[in-house]
Amino acid sequence: MEKPFEVDRMEYPFTDRWLPYRDGYIHYIDEGQGPTVLLLHGNPTWSYLYRNVIKELRREYRLIAPDYPGFGMSKAPAGYRFTPQEQSAAILDLIRRLDLKDFVLVVQDWGGPIGLNYAVRHRKNLRGIVVMNTWAWPAKILPMKMFSLAMGGRLFGYWLQTRRNFFAKVIVPHGIYHTDKVTDSLKKAYTDPFPTPKSRIPTWVFPGQIRKARSWLADIESKLPNLSDLPAQILWGSKDSAGFPPEQMAKWQRYLPMNETEILDDASHYVQEDRPDRVAASIRRIWIRT
Repeated sequence: MEKPFEVDRMEYPFTDRWLPYRDGYIHYIDEGQGPTVLLLHGNPTWSYLYRNVIKELRREYRLIAPDYPGFGMSKAPAGYRFTPQEQSAAILDLIRRLDLKDFVLVVQDWGGPIGLNYAVRHRKNLRGIVVMNTWAWPAKILPMKMFSLAMGGRLFGYWLQTRRNFFAKVIVPHGIYHTDKVTDSLKKAYTDPFPTPKSRIPTWVFPGQIRKARSWLADIESKLPNLSDLPAQILWGSKDSAGFPPEQMAKWQRYLPMNETEILDDASHYVQEDRPDRVAASIRRIWIRT
């Protein structure tokens, strides 16, 4: 496969892999050997988000990080609408075709609903879960509703995302607490996947789906009790202003009573960028506990 853009090989020194998906394809990385860990990203990120976690753990585990169709280096099939339901179906297809068994699921941002939609239906195939600044239920708090209206709206939101590439250019840097980590290389890695207005539509669809996918999210929430015996590590960036206050973390603690929780006072929304060391430690901790 020809890569759609280049990445700093010092930052992302992995073998690119490609899985045909209808008339498109899913790009993913599959590094290391040992117990399996599946790492799911959110908006507008891709497998690059987990690069430092993977570099630390690949001598101990098998780490798989896909890019959703329309994100990173993946190519969406014809007629794809970039909804979380479709993205979750793409991940289910990847899990089945790679024959992933007894794995740890790691989720953040939209990776939460996308991954939990699988988890609540396949509890026996999971060893544990690591949860970071995410949700898996209909949005009820005002900041999330307002964010959805503004960023996913048909006029201003559409213009911001498709014309200004606002998510990749502005939201990602502002969602990283340690500003010294926001390098030119990092900014390029998150803007390069979206070179044209059409390519940026997936970043606009996701925020609107916070409202539009309400019934799908409610269905996932209704099944979260299926995970009451699942070992969980909750890793929460406390400096997140994107609608993930401590109340959202507390909701996860209720739904995942087999949790150990760590609050990071030096991390914002993109915990993997701010504290990859603690993400790696949480993954190790799950395997120790199980």
